[in-house]
Amino acid sequence: MDRRRGGRSQSRFDHRPEREEELLSAKEAAVLLRVKRATLYTYVSRGLVRCVPVQGTKENRYSRADVERLKTRHDARAGHAAVAAGALRWGEPVIDSAVSRVEPQGLAYRGRHSAVVLATEGRSFEDVAELLWSGTLPEPPGTKWRAPRAPFPPSTLAKLLPKGAPPAKVLATLVTLLATRDVVRFALPPAQELERARALLRHLAAWVCVPRAPERVMRALRARTVSASLAVAWDVASPQAQAMLDRALVLCADHELNVSTFAARVTASSGSDLYACVGAGMAALSGTQHGGACDRVEALLTEVGAPQHAREVVSERLRTGALVPGFGHRLYPAGDPRTPCLIQAARELKPDAPGVRVASAVLEVMRKAGHPAPSMEVGLVMLSKALGLPVGAASAVFAVGRAAGWVAHILEQRDQGHLLRPRARYVGPPTS
Repeated sequence: MDRRRGGRSQSRFDHRPEREEELLSAKEAAVLLRVKRATLYTYVSRGLVRCVPVQGTKENRYSRADVERLKTRHDARAGHAAVAAGALRWGEPVIDSAVSRVEPQGLAYRGRHSAVVLATEGRSFEDVAELLWSGTLPEPPGTKWRAPRAPFPPSTLAKLLPKGAPPAKVLATLVTLLATRDVVRFALPPAQELERARALLRHLAAWVCVPRAPERVMRALRARTVSASLAVAWDVASPQAQAMLDRALVLCADHELNVSTFAARVTASSGSDLYACVGAGMAALSGTQHGGACDRVEALLTEVGAPQHAREVVSERLRTGALVPGFGHRLYPAGDPRTPCLIQAARELKPDAPGVRVASAVLEVMRKAGHPAPSMEVGLVMLSKALGLPVGAASAVFAVGRAAGWVAHILEQRDQGHLLRPRARYVGPPTS
């Protein structure tokens, strides 16, 4: 039975040659996990451990990486203090989730829908959000969300913000203000909460321009889709621009238990309302090691200035030990699969845009020097430069897209119904 189920689990998304990773026998895997073989086969059937048939035999082999991840999680649950502490650090699973699946070869929403395929085939952001929330991808022609009403005049918010306020900061402010206007925000019937989530995402897209152009907000709210709202808000409302923004939003929609999603889930576990949970995600996203990475890439391109300076700037940074932002991803040793289609979109849209040319020069310098492949943030910044969007727009696109994933994890955490409250292992001075 394990061979059949394991083969099916792998074939859904894992097309990597099995010889590239270390495999264990059933006995070895069971010993490492300290379980019976029957329990190991249960893990395989649940998709927790990949099973690989050995060609020409009736035997199977099991992914050592999956077995070790599962062992770490089990040890943490068993109260092994040192292991539990390590599990909350980068890279080890600590929460069960069915929202998305991240593997070195790619990202799959709900475990079986490749994010890159959804983006390049032109599935709408709304369809992908509904997939993340419900587990079902809407049938063509897809889903349409109602346009929400503005809870207050855009000019009112514009007066409170400096004109140069970064779009992502604007969104964090907006979420808080929307919460104050929703007097029933603690009402949690699923249908009502999904309508609230759809309206919130529409608002996030439409209000990104409010400090500079509050007059566009109402038109952006009336646009047919989230990507169209962004395009109208930034005054680039061509069908091609909308399609490229849709692609970016779909690729950003979720990425498993990243920092901002974890913050949203922790907040959800406390019983907080949707706005508070999304606001927590926004706060975490602003960090330089997460969504703020787009701003660092943008600053690098400004520092380079022109394509012919790329080698000099990059070499100087590397010589002094400074970081070249936007390269390498620990979950994707061979390169982030989401990045190439964003870079390609930027080059097809406007290859002669100054920002695209500078970014391309930096990419070439890094490639020739043998450095890691670019991250998704580079692709988002290049696309924003090709579209002529304002500074900080890439981070805002990231935030709007990732909000769909936050909602999915918020709903999932509520369904799981437990408080996320890990213990601290005291290492301070001994008490007297």
